[in-house]
Amino acid sequence: MTTGASLTPVGRARSGPSPLDFFVRYGVLVIFLLVLIVFSLSIDNFVSMNTLTSVLQAQTVAGIAALGMTLTAIVGDLDLSVGGIVGLSVTVAALVMIKYALTGGTAIIVCLLTGLVAGSINAVLIVFLNIPPLLATLGMMFTAQGLKRWLVDGQTLVSGLTLPGQDAPLKGKFTAGFAAIDGNRLWGLPYSVYVFIALAVIMWIFLEATRFGRLFYAVGGNPEAARLAGTRINRYRFAAYAISGLLAAVAGIILASRLRQGDVTAGDSTLLDAVAMTLVGYAVLGAKKPNAFGTVIGALFIGVVLYGLTRLQMSYYTQDLIKGLVLIFALLISFSLRRRRRRAPAVVAPGGGAPEAVAPPVVASPVVAQSPNGTETDGHA
Repeated sequence: MTTGASLTPVGRARSGPSPLDFFVRYGVLVIFLLVLIVFSLSIDNFVSMNTLTSVLQAQTVAGIAALGMTLTAIVGDLDLSVGGIVGLSVTVAALVMIKYALTGGTAIIVCLLTGLVAGSINAVLIVFLNIPPLLATLGMMFTAQGLKRWLVDGQTLVSGLTLPGQDAPLKGKFTAGFAAIDGNRLWGLPYSVYVFIALAVIMWIFLEATRFGRLFYAVGGNPEAARLAGTRINRYRFAAYAISGLLAAVAGIILASRLRQGDVTAGDSTLLDAVAMTLVGYAVLGAKKPNAFGTVIGALFIGVVLYGLTRLQMSYYTQDLIKGLVLIFALLISFSLRRRRRRAPAVVAPGGGAPEAVAPPVVASPVVAQSPNGTETDGHA
């Protein structure tokens, strides 16, 4: 029976948010700030425009791939093939310009088509053939890695190389326009950084401010409820994997512009970096969900750590260790500490009554309704 007096959570209403709540919400940003302070005290001129430019440029490839992975995480999965597609795009770009001596524009189009086809194959395997997403994308990762080596007989493709079965060396080369993507600068920043920033802003606006972005979250949050509300969930899941493949190809184009050769090992490290950035994004500002802003913060966080360790002349395997610890820290905040915070608080009635259990608040969530004419509309329930 409801009384006129309201119930008050023990301690919380009187003392405000707990230190644990603050740490869960701002822990990543606080640690990020502490890392900046430590490196600033240890390295001369660490906080500078040069550092920001170097970090952004270094994280551009993995950051763009992570944005695509974020979209697949929103619909409930992770795309493990992004690293393989990045590497395959590097090889395809080198084949088009070095082996076949075509233009940089042609190479970009062929790379984008390659990424779109790879992402669409992932979508068909997962959405229509019901193969578990991690297994399907893992298979695509190995396929892309094998294909990029098969196309060039396992050799790094450079201008002047003579491939097996050919009499004359390759005369093609990376065009100046293609190399300018990561080599030229505007107002101090490489073109590739502007591509990364533009894609991140578009992704953030799309997910946070558009109806279609909210539908992606609805599909990932409760696909059955979204389906019953009229959302064509297969279309959104298909689009997520296709866009992820396309963004991985964009990342591969930038990496090819940076390397200016068809390195068969290119992209091998992109997968783990993209996974770390995506998962760190869960913990930024207590989002508790994959999101574009958190992924960008994760990219900057990992980039600053790696750049600082490089300036301190730490060995490469130490950098992998630190990267792993950062990922564990983000997972700790995202899942373990949040689980403790979500425990239902006990309440007492004013005047010192016995504690009672209180049900968690009912939070309105966006759902999709279907109008009489069959079109999808979103609302709240």
